[in-house]
Amino acid sequence: MAEHGYSFLLTAFSPSGKLVQIEYALAAVAGGAPSVGIKAANGVVLATEKKQKPILYDEQSVHKVEAITTYRFAQQNYLIYQEPIPTAQLVQRLGGVRPFGVSLLICDPSGAYFAWKATAMGKNYVNGKAFLEERYSEDLELEDAIHTVILTLKESFEGQMTEDNIEVGICNEAGFRRLTPTEVKDYLAAIV
Repeated sequence: MAEHGYSFLLTAFSPSGKLVQIEYALAAVAGGAPSVGIKAANGVVLATEKKQKPILYDEQSVHKVEAITTYRFAQQNYLIYQEPIPTAQLVQRLGGVRPFGVSLLICDPSGAYFAWKATAMGKNYVNGKAFLEERYSEDLELEDAIHTVILTLKESFEGQMTEDNIEVGICNEAGFRRLTPTEVKDYLAAIV
């Protein structure tokens, strides 16, 4: 360990036997923007908080909810092998090199990945998970899942939710799409 009690080595263990950098990265994820995901009977819904950006920021250039496809984020693997990247390999590439607090479909910074039916992460994730445990059922339809995701996000949200500070994405047989701000506004009006 370094002379001041800090170690930046990836393989530095604490006196209790834990990898210190992994612990730091997990704490970074837990302190991030609240995010919620639900697997519905006919699709998946993801929602997260969008921080308000400075006036000169192009809002259309960055999204918090994005599709992960072989054509966008795994193109290199496809160009070399002409096949989609296996999940285990994607997790290893993103989480196995250095933990920066990244979460991918609940791939934690240690590189472990999990399948969830519904989960919450980020600030106040405990409240979100507790809310999901009460509301989730496996036969939940996509439309109901959108309402549940927004209600769950509201449990973890600091401040007032508007169509400008949350982003909702849905994925079903038709593919992935982000809800428009107008659609989000309508859902928010329906749950109030």
